[in-house]
Amino acid sequence: MKFTAIIALALASVSVSAYPITGEAVNCRTGPGTSFAIKKTYKKSQDVSVTCQTSGTSVNGNSIWDKTSDGCYVADYYVKTGSSSYVTKKCDSSPKPPSGGSKIPGPMTNDYPYKNQCGPVDKWAYFKCQCTSFVAWRINERLGIKFHNQYKGTNWGNANTWDEAARRTGVAVNNKPVPGCIAQSNAGKAGHVAWVSKVDGDKVTIEEYNWAHPEGYGTRTVAKSSFNYIHVKV
Repeated sequence: MKFTAIIALALASVSVSAYPITGEAVNCRTGPGTSFAIKKTYKKSQDVSVTCQTSGTSVNGNSIWDKTSDGCYVADYYVKTGSSSYVTKKCDSSPKPPSGGSKIPGPMTNDYPYKNQCGPVDKWAYFKCQCTSFVAWRINERLGIKFHNQYKGTNWGNANTWDEAARRTGVAVNNKPVPGCIAQSNAGKAGHVAWVSKVDGDKVTIEEYNWAHPEGYGTRTVAKSSFNYIHVKV
């Protein structure tokens, strides 16, 4: 009996493998999706032990989520397992999304990975902690679209040219906001973009960077007529 128990324990240990994190700051959540609360954040190159895998929110085309030995879930896209498929057993069960939650628009929270690293250019070719960098990250993280400054072969540039770039590439631009679309304004020297989190009648609630707080995160509710709306998913 003891011998059998020892073998079972050994097999369980073998099934847990460690892999490095590839993102700058990758969130580990209470469930397999971006609508779940953040439990902790892993640093780039940090090894994480994967106990099982399951399906969840698609991140850059990969819908696999890895449950780590910390008891939370991280998007497999940011874990260097050497494969885009399952590399270990599937989880027996996974938490369901919070009531009313979904991957789009996701929770209103300052989970921007560069919030303490402002200044240099990010991997989407925007300056960190600017409105364009924050929204580019949200498009990648929440919509699973590989958006960057040269998306679909055109230069998106400053926020005040995003509407023109969208039209050139066939991305819808209109005055009809929905959660998960991009609020865009041409006002000011460089314009402004923000992430639409909620629509309530003629009001929209947005998340943004570098507006009320220089190089910082903020939210506000404004008249929906304040912006154009870019629907990158379309």
